Amino acid sequence: MVWIPALVEVGLGLAAFAPFLVHRISVGRWRKQGLEYPTSSSELPQVTVLLPVWNEALIIEKKLDNLAAQNMRFSLLVIDSASTDSTVPLLNSWLKKHPEAFEATTVLKMEERLGKTEAVRQALASLEEQEYQGLICMTDADALLPSNAISRLQGWFADPTVGAVGARALRHQALSGERTHRSMFEMLREGESARDSTPFLEGSCMMWRRKAFSSQQLNVHSNADDAQIATGVRLNGLRSIHDSGVHFEDIAPTTPEGQQRQKIRRGQGLQRLLVSHRKSWFDRRLGAFAGILRREAHFHLFAPVLFAAAGVTAVLRWSIIGIAGMPNGSLAMMHGSLAMVELGCLTAWLLNRQGIRVPLLTTLGTLFSGMEHLLAAHWCSLRGRSLHMWEQHHDTRIALAESEELF
Repeated sequence: MVWIPALVEVGLGLAAFAPFLVHRISVGRWRKQGLEYPTSSSELPQVTVLLPVWNEALIIEKKLDNLAAQNMRFSLLVIDSASTDSTVPLLNSWLKKHPEAFEATTVLKMEERLGKTEAVRQALASLEEQEYQGLICMTDADALLPSNAISRLQGWFADPTVGAVGARALRHQALSGERTHRSMFEMLREGESARDSTPFLEGSCMMWRRKAFSSQQLNVHSNADDAQIATGVRLNGLRSIHDSGVHFEDIAPTTPEGQQRQKIRRGQGLQRLLVSHRKSWFDRRLGAFAGILRREAHFHLFAPVLFAAAGVTAVLRWSIIGIAGMPNGSLAMMHGSLAMVELGCLTAWLLNRQGIRVPLLTTLGTLFSGMEHLLAAHWCSLRGRSLHMWEQHHDTRIALAESEELF
């Protein structure tokens, strides 16, 4: 009886893991193509920076100082999600003291907090009502930008095929597992961008053509508004790319629990996005992007379930052995080989959860931890629990307000 759950376990494990290996090999090949930064001297579209805020009193002035230090002029659009602290008074006071900091400034105030995605939708709708035709650069209050960040992103739009561009994250105080997770994701985004487009960008610093995406395309009952925009831009016919040549800096949640909560929330948003665009997974009109969507759907939707099913099958196999006794001959060898693989996977996962780096196991542990978070996101969705409105990571705001090492 042992061979049946053993074969099922191997089959489930291969079905879950093989697409990761295939995509990793593909990404390595695609990255060699690279992305060529446009050199056109033609006039670039104007930029409006979109800054969503909610209870950012600790850091709002630092964020405004950072934006004012950019090496180009732009308009600022702030939308406040009914803050209950002094965010808006501090914002207005800063703007009064620095009237020439931006070309124009608009502050929109929501009557009640409805989540970041709804705030972004309302801000985009206001630009659409004004028939604004330029570029939108969205940035988070807790993300600080180098002085050339916005102009660097703007330069990509000399290429008429580019509809959205995102920067890479430079995350301070991150645990080792977070750093590995981040570098893995950025490597995938680079490869997907070189091949066609990436469906996921970082909303802490991204830019897109206003006409390439409509506010009505946002699902306001889900988060991952940045990924919704990136994917929507590509589905509307333009490319969505990741630029590793520009970055933003922020501070990661300072506890494993905080980082876990952040990843589960993000995972649910990406899962909902991929499910909502399931018809595009096999749309031939999208070319290579349809294949990228299929693979991302596997990683975020199916792989977590397959890995969990493989784990349950392993427990079943061990239970049978506990009742019937250890098998002999070839079955014993098969069981022993699987036991070694299981021990390696379990060790990698536990080390990653503790933030311990071990050569060869770190990447594997990051993969299993990611599956854990995505499985938790599935569970939240099955329970009908939406994570699109979340409590702020207050520890990161305190750390950023006290930090003098960032820009």
